[in-house]
Amino acid sequence: MKKYSYVGISFIILVFGIIVIPKIVNRVSDTSIVKNNRMSADNPVTNEKLSYIKINGKPRKVPEFAFLDQDSMLITNHDYKGKVYVAEFFFTSCPTICPKMTKNLVYLQNQLKDYGDFGVASFTINPRFDTPRRLKTYADNYKIVNQDWHLLTGDREDLYELANSGFNIYAAENPNVPGGFEHNGYFALIDQDGYIRSRYDASGNPIIYYRGTIGIEEKIDDNGEEEQVSILLEDIKKLIQKNKDE
Repeated sequence: MKKYSYVGISFIILVFGIIVIPKIVNRVSDTSIVKNNRMSADNPVTNEKLSYIKINGKPRKVPEFAFLDQDSMLITNHDYKGKVYVAEFFFTSCPTICPKMTKNLVYLQNQLKDYGDFGVASFTINPRFDTPRRLKTYADNYKIVNQDWHLLTGDREDLYELANSGFNIYAAENPNVPGGFEHNGYFALIDQDGYIRSRYDASGNPIIYYRGTIGIEEKIDDNGEEEQVSILLEDIKKLIQKNKDE
């Protein structure tokens, strides 16, 4: 009798592990600020249809925002309506990952120069320093020419709220790190209707964001992480083409 009881208990535990635990993990991934996501060599991404990033079962949409760009123009999320765009958080005096991220975005800009429905939103996390004038100089230095690439600055609290709550991408001031600020090196992909999209990994989970700190020419960094700019380019084109086909 005990033997059958043990078998029954083991079966229940197995079912719990298969069905319930993955749901708990996905729930945590959906509602927590992303410091690290599932983008690893052990979970390679797949070239399938793109997922919607969901919170509480609903597709995650970029929240309302309004900031000044490098030309002192007021830019809101509505200015990106009908465009596929990439969003990032950076700061112009960043001595570490930001230059690589910007170069990767310039690569995307140049590869997509014939696509009029592609843009970039670069939100500074150091608005006290990054005035529109400084952002303009930064844009000129990196040869940012896409008319829909806006480098955005404004109220500090609004920018951090957008990063940590709107996108769930970690950003914070930290005097103990180079440059005085720490943030993820992720790119968010947003579709024409303002929804955050991504690929799935081999386990069927959305990767959420694309790694932006490894150059297209590097392929793999010192930690064994693969570049994801090339697959981001594919997915941007996929969304643009899908919109044209509809």
